[in-house]
Amino acid sequence: MFTGLIEEIGALKRSFKQGEAMLLVVEANRILKDVALGDSISVNGVCLTVTAFDSRSFTVDVMPQTYRHSNLKDIRPGEPLNLERAMMAGGRFGGHLVQGHVDGTADIVARGSDANAVVFTIRPHDEKLMRYVIPQGSVTLDGISLTVATADRNSFAVSIIPHTLKETALQHKGAGGVINVECDVLGKYVDHLLHYKGGDEAKEDKPDGGGKITAAFLAENGFF
Repeated sequence: MFTGLIEEIGALKRSFKQGEAMLLVVEANRILKDVALGDSISVNGVCLTVTAFDSRSFTVDVMPQTYRHSNLKDIRPGEPLNLERAMMAGGRFGGHLVQGHVDGTADIVARGSDANAVVFTIRPHDEKLMRYVIPQGSVTLDGISLTVATADRNSFAVSIIPHTLKETALQHKGAGGVINVECDVLGKYVDHLLHYKGGDEAKEDKPDGGGKITAAFLAENGFF
């Protein structure tokens, strides 16, 4: 679990690709001070496991599922990467609940300014992700916890303060860039529970053929 507050901008040292599997060696400094084998580190918002490390870099594996759903497959040596260690119990919770489980990628369609803020307009490659994006809600872009400023049917915008831009690799991206998107996990769980149909056993028990949660079901079970 992460908070979406980037600790350090690292860089890809080298990568090895075999089909849809990858091995990444990432240069870092701050996050290596207490690293251990098996630790989770968010790399551009993707939760990855440390399999080796030295004083200047760490190594992680990227499996096909991650390869297909993130922008890690497109990064090149020297490219800056947002890094965050898994949160510690008892630490400050400055962002929002971030799992490091990327839902998909998106295009940056515009980068502009609004007084002291920089505004990025984002269009997910899978339009279905927009069901989880709401104004003033939380969203994670390349591992950065951000607040949605505006949203329509196929795109949304985030407004970023200078400090956040300076301290993350987002400073190097503009229109035409590709970014990882993780939607708010709370919204995904609520949506799943409201639309879950159930398995074959549930369908056999329900005259209407499903286990969908309805207002009548909630009332029958004392929720209101």
